[in-house]
Amino acid sequence: MDRQPAPGERDSAYDLFQRGSRLLAERHPGAAAVLLERALKLEPGKASILEALGQAYFNVGSHQLAADRFAAIVDADPLAHYAHFGLGVSRARLGDHRVARRHLRMAVFLKPENESYQRALARLGDATET
Repeated sequence: MDRQPAPGERDSAYDLFQRGSRLLAERHPGAAAVLLERALKLEPGKASILEALGQAYFNVGSHQLAADRFAAIVDADPLAHYAHFGLGVSRARLGDHRVARRHLRMAVFLKPENESYQRALARLGDATET
């Protein structure tokens, strides 16, 4: 399943990211999160790692951790459409529909052809924010 490093062999952030991404694709989000957290310690703030980690946490039901990871991406890159989507669906699961709606609107604005983004926003309803 997952290759273990030989004694003395040090995993690079890239290796950990690749292995974590593979586990995520194979539907093992808990195991993926462990490797991806290790990768993030080696490459703090790396968007690709944060995104995969957000997906892993969302898939195990740790929606606050997922929201935190996606928010870190949005803070660094406000035009990151998938991060807005991930943050939106995570906040929706946490019951914060106002914030969820704002990020889902931004995801749709940035990538209007993405039907997943449109469906997620439609599920929440497009209520006007005050």
